[in-house]
Amino acid sequence: MNRLRRLAVLGIASAGLVLGSGCTTAGMLISAVGAGTDTSVTWSVIKHFHEQMTEGDARPCAMLNSVQRALSARCGAFVPGSIVAADLERTGLAECALTLAARDPRLWPALPDLLDKGARVETCTESPVVALAQRLPCPDFGSASTESRRALTQLAETDPRAVHHDAMRMLSCPAARSVGLDGVIATWRARGSMKPGALGFSPLGALHPDALSSALARDLEDDGHTARAALGGYDGVLRPGFEEALRTSHWAALEWWLHRLPELAQHVPPTQGDQLTWLPLARVLVPNFLAYPQTQRDMVAFLLARGADPRQRLPSNPDQSVLAFARLLKSPMLPLLDPPPAVNGAERLAAALKTAQPAE
Repeated sequence: MNRLRRLAVLGIASAGLVLGSGCTTAGMLISAVGAGTDTSVTWSVIKHFHEQMTEGDARPCAMLNSVQRALSARCGAFVPGSIVAADLERTGLAECALTLAARDPRLWPALPDLLDKGARVETCTESPVVALAQRLPCPDFGSASTESRRALTQLAETDPRAVHHDAMRMLSCPAARSVGLDGVIATWRARGSMKPGALGFSPLGALHPDALSSALARDLEDDGHTARAALGGYDGVLRPGFEEALRTSHWAALEWWLHRLPELAQHVPPTQGDQLTWLPLARVLVPNFLAYPQTQRDMVAFLLARGADPRQRLPSNPDQSVLAFARLLKSPMLPLLDPPPAVNGAERLAAALKTAQPAE
């Protein structure tokens, strides 16, 4: 009878947890166990109830190991020194701890501790720095602590896989340059990791448009890297250099590209064999192509002034010109692309005299 009574108490407590506030934490169930029984059989029953009631729920922070807790933003601010080295051997995570921490700026405070306690970048299936770049091409590095930035630098400098198109774009972006993280690229170059022909990408095509006017870009050209080589294929997901400059209406970067390759104002070769040549003038007419739509008129005028031809045929549809494409789109740029014929002085005078004649 006592056991039946205890089980009844447990059943009522469990039902109360489900029907009451909806809270299903382990702590409340453990309290129910303490009130009703101390037998292992009943504890097994309670664990079964808990598993059923919390199926699909996130595990309570108190039940996570130190690495899991450090990499769970919902568990609150990271506590320096809280990671246990032994937990790094079996984290219970589906991904590498360093990749998870590097990819999410909220978790950057855990990076120094992870590295100090023995986390090894070579155990990650991908470069943590590349994973960050592909998720956030220009994170707010200025808001990170000095220790977190030092840890990111260590990941970038010690992992050969970090020498990558997307990581270079991120490390040369304004937020990275403002805190000196572009120094990583200089380190890669100094140790011989960026020799022409030895990479799966072009450093000049990988640089952020802002960095094309930097000493680093000049050094890369001195090393033998060329703008033309930057038009080829590459391993990465972020846009090619010229397209990035075009999309963001980065006038200085566009001037850099067109000074070296003037033909880019008229046509851009494909980066992959299964792609087609594309026309910048047609591309900028497409709604939402430009990151700053208010620059469309200036961009069209810029390309026209540098040789773009509205009557050029589209590679994807040779029966259609850029001008016909603009008419199809009912583009507000039509007056720029197809201005009315100029009227000479004699024609203007004749028109004025005709207008001035009294009606009969």
